[in-house]
Amino acid sequence: MGGTRWPVTLTWGALSLRPVRYRDRRQWESVRRRNASWLGPWEASNPAPGGYLPSFMEMVRYLRQQARMGVALPFVITERQPPEDKPALIGQLTVSTIVWGSAMSATLGYWVDQQHAGRGVAPTAVAMATDHCINSLGLHRIEVNIRPENTASLRVVQKLGFRDEGVRLNYLHINGQWADHRSFALTAEEIPSGGLLQRWLSTGAVG
Repeated sequence: MGGTRWPVTLTWGALSLRPVRYRDRRQWESVRRRNASWLGPWEASNPAPGGYLPSFMEMVRYLRQQARMGVALPFVITERQPPEDKPALIGQLTVSTIVWGSAMSATLGYWVDQQHAGRGVAPTAVAMATDHCINSLGLHRIEVNIRPENTASLRVVQKLGFRDEGVRLNYLHINGQWADHRSFALTAEEIPSGGLLQRWLSTGAVG
């Protein structure tokens, strides 16, 4: 079995991926409320009777436990913002379902505040996390699963060169119903020697 070397913070410019913390609750809930209609159609839901979803504190407790077990990397996305240059929480990125042994793979999921969409934040964060998983942790494969209708999220993986592996029927329970997803992946052999982030930045698309 490998190890996740957790906690860890990844930084490029004003953007950082750092571990989610209990004290993020107020800021996280504020961003989520403001983005309810933006994120709602893509939100995971609970198919069990009652459809209970964990609170923020319960979510953090679960994710921290998963990180200690070496099967998840629960990040929030922050950006230093003027004039105080104080980091603000603008999204979340979780590397989950980390499998060691012969698979050496993980699944990556993310969301970004609508106010910061279209600036290259999501692809930059995904590239940072992918490089860390491949180069630092030694994983071999990173997978992202996206609703076919989620054009904003599809653009993220397409910009980064993730390979489309086709549709998984009724793959996850989303916004109250079982939903198809398109699966995208990259293996270590498909990432350039300079890293995915460097290739992405070289396009000049980050604004």
